[in-house]
Amino acid sequence: MEMRQLGQSNLQIAPLVFGGNVFGWTADEATSHRLLDMFVAAGFNAIDTADVYSIWADGHQGGESETIIGTWLKKRGGRDNVIIATKVGMDMGGGSKGLSKAYIMKAVEASLRRLQTDHIDLYFSHRDDDTVSQAETLEAYAHLVEQGKIRVIGASNFSAGRLTEALDLAAKQGYPRYEVVQPCYNLYDRSEYEGELQQLCLQRQLGMISYFSLASGFLTGKYRSKQDLQGRERGEDVEKYLDARGQRILQALDDVAAKHSVTPAQVALAWLLKRRGLTAPIASATGESQLQQLLAGAQLDLDDKSVRQLTEAGE
Repeated sequence: MEMRQLGQSNLQIAPLVFGGNVFGWTADEATSHRLLDMFVAAGFNAIDTADVYSIWADGHQGGESETIIGTWLKKRGGRDNVIIATKVGMDMGGGSKGLSKAYIMKAVEASLRRLQTDHIDLYFSHRDDDTVSQAETLEAYAHLVEQGKIRVIGASNFSAGRLTEALDLAAKQGYPRYEVVQPCYNLYDRSEYEGELQQLCLQRQLGMISYFSLASGFLTGKYRSKQDLQGRERGEDVEKYLDARGQRILQALDDVAAKHSVTPAQVALAWLLKRRGLTAPIASATGESQLQQLLAGAQLDLDDKSVRQLTEAGE
């Protein structure tokens, strides 16, 4: 399995990250454990979650995904063979949110307890917090790195400007620097990454892990009309893609998938892995056949003509 370095850190990951947002939401504990076993057995090693997953579901309070990963880690062992990424900063309810030093120090302990581990490999600022100085946030991370509770930090949902400020501050003050960015990026959603953020990643040698890599399932090809969205958990998230541009992208995916005798989802992931600066996409699965498709997609090598056809369909 090809391993890719995350930024300038010592973390090496395989070219697909398992998205843990489904754990405890659309995949119960037994299913989640089975999928995680399958993922690792195939040679992949990086798992992405967040403290806030899955607070949006009825009766949930956040932490459900981390808890399931924690029970899996305790059950199977081999902690040093996997890279666990989680996040801090989103609203957990009751005013628990943000990137203040006091809150980060509290939130990381809760995540460590739920994950049943003594360290987090990759800890993300889940979103920018302009109510707190970046120095305060980075100082908190510096303490946690010194204590061995986190290894590397990342920034999700940061603008190129704010990320540049943080990188410059880290270099000047000796704080840990954000080694990885995590933007929304896929064949349809391209504006957040392409441009300033992509150039920054290349110039500063940052890793990039994309979320919504399959556009909430749209790029799998299973949603082609509003009728297909009825009764689906992600129906509201997908409807915005059902425009003329989205249909062009689906047609290109169908054409390339037929050419290579694979699925649209596999093609969408393979396209991402051809993008400059991208380390690995995040993708979620709730069943074994679905996960098998994703694993194969991460190892599909598209020809240049197919890559151009897909790229142009979304422009």
